[in-house]
Amino acid sequence: MSITIKQATTDDSRFLAQMILQSSRAGKKDGLFDLLFETNDNEKILEKLEKLTLTKAKSHCHYSNFLIAHMDGQAVGTLCSYEPRISTKETFIEALGEVGCTEVESTLEVLYGCNFELNTRTLMFDFLEELEGFVDVGVMKALMQKSLLSARLKGYRIAQTLIEIGSLEAELFYKKMGFKVVEEKECELYKEKFGRLGLLRMAVEF
Repeated sequence: MSITIKQATTDDSRFLAQMILQSSRAGKKDGLFDLLFETNDNEKILEKLEKLTLTKAKSHCHYSNFLIAHMDGQAVGTLCSYEPRISTKETFIEALGEVGCTEVESTLEVLYGCNFELNTRTLMFDFLEELEGFVDVGVMKALMQKSLLSARLKGYRIAQTLIEIGSLEAELFYKKMGFKVVEEKECELYKEKFGRLGLLRMAVEF
C-alpha cells in the first residue's frame, strides 16, 4: 500500500482534531487541551479543536500548517510544521479566544513554563501522529521526509521539535531521522499537571 502526502484543507479539520488530541495526551490521562477546555469529554474537546484548526488567527494548530498522510484513500497520519515567529504564544491565545476559550494564561504556563529559547526562524515540528493499526508501515517517516524536503526548498536548514522526557519511542524515531537532543528542561508545573518530568528539545540540520 502506497502512502501519499497532501496539504491539509478545511475539510480535514475533524481528522486534525483527532490527531491533535491524540498527540497532546500521548498516553496521559489529561493533555493540554483537557486543561484548556476544562473537560475530559472527547466530543466537546474535538468540537473545539475542529474550530481551532479553522480560526482566523493562524496558531500552530491551524490547518494550513499540516500535512496529512493517506493510504487507500484514508487519512492515516499528520505532521504540523510552523515558524515560532509567526505562530506565537499570543497567536495561540488569540485563536483560543475565537473558540470561546479565554483566561488561559495560567494554564498555558504548563506548556511555556519550560522556557526554551527557540530560534524563531527555525521550523518547528509538532503533532506527528498516526492512526492505530498503521504503526510501522512508514507513515511518520513519509510525513517527515516530505516536510524536510519542503522546508529545504523554502530555505530552512534547521528543524526542531519538543517531546516529553521519557517518550522513548518518539525520541528513538526522531533520532532515526537524524535529530539530536540539544536541550532538556525539567519543569515542576509540567510534572504536577501531567506526571512527566518535562520536555526535550531535539533538532536536525539538513
